[in-house]
Amino acid sequence: MWYRFWYPFAVRILVDYRPALRERTGVGEYVHELVRALGTGTGSGDPVTLFTNSWKDRPSATLASDLPSARIVDAKVPVRALVWAWNRMEWPPVEWFAGPHDVVHSQSPMLIPSPAARVVTIHDLDFLRHPDHMSAEIRRDYPRLARSHASRADAIMVSSHYAQGEVTRELGVTPSRVHVCPPGRPHWSAEVAARQAVRRGTHILFMGTLNLRKNVGTLLEAYARLRAQVPDAPKLILAGHPTAASARWQARANEPPLAGHVEITGYVHPGRKIELFANARMLVLPSYEEGFGLPVLEAMACGVPVVVSSRGSLPEVAGGAAEPIDPDDAEAMAAKMRALLDDRTADAAAQRGLLQASQYSWAACAAAARRAYASAMEVHAHRG
Repeated sequence: MWYRFWYPFAVRILVDYRPALRERTGVGEYVHELVRALGTGTGSGDPVTLFTNSWKDRPSATLASDLPSARIVDAKVPVRALVWAWNRMEWPPVEWFAGPHDVVHSQSPMLIPSPAARVVTIHDLDFLRHPDHMSAEIRRDYPRLARSHASRADAIMVSSHYAQGEVTRELGVTPSRVHVCPPGRPHWSAEVAARQAVRRGTHILFMGTLNLRKNVGTLLEAYARLRAQVPDAPKLILAGHPTAASARWQARANEPPLAGHVEITGYVHPGRKIELFANARMLVLPSYEEGFGLPVLEAMACGVPVVVSSRGSLPEVAGGAAEPIDPDDAEAMAAKMRALLDDRTADAAAQRGLLQASQYSWAACAAAARRAYASAMEVHAHRG
């Protein structure tokens, strides 16, 4: 790697693995696969430490075999206590638990206390726009502290050019410190794509946490209109964690004309997710805001046609695979879904998606992350 010119020694990297400790939703999947990619390919001689902490939750028994190149540091410290101390007091340094490192990479906008070069990942800024939708910890700390932490970070990683522009503008960060590190297509997608090529899916899929920005209400309205036009349309599966906001959607799904045609799964484990994509007729993600939209990439890589909104990063991620729609236009959404029930239209959309997904890889993500780490060390050195 080019950064060896500046840093000929092995770079000791600590990565915050806490978002993937219990359930690998979008951010958890990102950090897990990033660490996997950091352990392979060019430059993989750099030692990577995974840091996690909890009083009761321990890393998976298979984590060491899943990520064999990484060292795992599992601190038996209450999550809330450490988060409060780190966010509010910026103490104690992570070195107390994990020893010295050259780069410390947080998976949130909050810096991890350390004398090393510090990197944060900011996937989106929904915590600034809608703090009332956030968890208590995020609502308490992120809106007040994010700008200060971003200004002191030696590098900031984002997953899309859209997010790069948002972070630069909203947090007042110098553009050169914001590095775009998009995720890669899943390693299991080729197998699923082969299955998709020989059979038609049995359901329409939504994948993601059921919070307000995902715009599930409009999706349900569009699906009701689709069923009015196509009574034998495939069922709709809402795959993701419920939230306080999703109770209204559950109630609506249990009433005519949707009753019996909508399934809400709750959190989806990786194996179940693969099956859902393998049997999906299409993926619909009508979000008001996404920093990336990993389910769209996963669907495209699996040969599943996608319907996306015109907001956030989704037009960037989908590229030529889909024509984005206004997320408030239920009629247009229903029309897009109806069009993709035609086999010829769906096949053409699937091919466009496969081409678009081929541009994303975890190897490229890891290479971009290493460039961000090198930049962080240089900035850190200049700051003294």
